[in-house]
Amino acid sequence: MVRGIIVALDLPTAESAVDMAEEVADHVVGFKIGLGLLHGPGPLLIPALVALGKPVFADAKLNDIPSQVEVAARRLGEHGARWVTAHVSGGQAMLEAAVMGLQAGAGAAPAGILGVTVLTSHDGASLARIGIDRSPGKLVARMAKVAAAAGCEGVVSSPKELTVVADVAPGLLRVTPGIRPVDRDDDQARTMTPAEAVNRGADLLVIGRPITAAGDPKGAAAAIAAEIKDAAPSD
Repeated sequence: MVRGIIVALDLPTAESAVDMAEEVADHVVGFKIGLGLLHGPGPLLIPALVALGKPVFADAKLNDIPSQVEVAARRLGEHGARWVTAHVSGGQAMLEAAVMGLQAGAGAAPAGILGVTVLTSHDGASLARIGIDRSPGKLVARMAKVAAAAGCEGVVSSPKELTVVADVAPGLLRVTPGIRPVDRDDDQARTMTPAEAVNRGADLLVIGRPITAAGDPKGAAAAIAAEIKDAAPSD
């Protein structure tokens, strides 16, 4: 697996997302669009980004009854999504439906479901407030096993749980948001630098605001890509 940046294009319009993608394309391995764009401009943004020559990660965070998730995943695959997220909390049957739907929609093109484990905005205290008495690490470990059993290509987890995923489900692609080159005060609770995440076994690093909100997004992407390359172990 080529380690690198998936740039999170959490921008207000399709035009600004495509412009940003074009600006940083030389330093990233793919593009992510999240709920804001999927529920705004819609999934037709996916082929516009695919046309730039990089895979697109549709962060749809699917979570519904299996039949509905299968249809949604198939539609995203038809639009050209390389990866689609689905919440592991939806259960193994739902994840299996997502896998089936995405592969049907993508046809011969590679496509895989990424199981969302514990959001990086959560910590142990916030999980306890909603009645979950497990630590993030223990919860991610259980969820990674479910994702692997369902045929997911990978999981999305905090960088702090990367080694947990590697231990319990070593065949899964490890995708991590919550990457911060320097300390920032935002809505991410469990973060890590790019080099630290790579050293813990990250495959794809989802990075948004440190690039897209920088004064020089292309320069920021280049600097982080260089940090990842320097930190990556020799394969």
